[in-house]
Amino acid sequence: MAYQWDSSLETGHDKIDNQHKQLIASLNSLIDASHQGKDKDEIFKTLDFLTGYTVMHFSTEEKLQVDCDYPDYLIHKRYHDEFKVTVGDLSKRLVEEGPTKEMVGLVTTTIGNWLLNHIKGDDFRMAAFVKSMNAN
Repeated sequence: MAYQWDSSLETGHDKIDNQHKQLIASLNSLIDASHQGKDKDEIFKTLDFLTGYTVMHFSTEEKLQVDCDYPDYLIHKRYHDEFKVTVGDLSKRLVEEGPTKEMVGLVTTTIGNWLLNHIKGDDFRMAAFVKSMNAN
């Protein structure tokens, strides 16, 4: 199952939205690499990019929240930190068990579902706050 970017995922913050688009594209690249039977090195390279980009994106969001004195910053950061642990655990499992279609499916479904829920909930709230601060 590939993930699609659409207007329902737009937070209204261009930089954040562009990074979300890249995260979804990277997730789809991982799915494609598995479905196309790419070798494990290619799958691991794609996973490394996805996890690295996720960390960079979280850092961007957290800096924006600090700069805007976002009141839910600590909660939002905790969600990011917990998810980084989840992704790290899944990545380790993928390396240990091998990049089977089932294991890649578990990784991409876990990351994809979390990402979509996070965007539509926590990120929407954060973006609305940032927008209200910039309007003042």
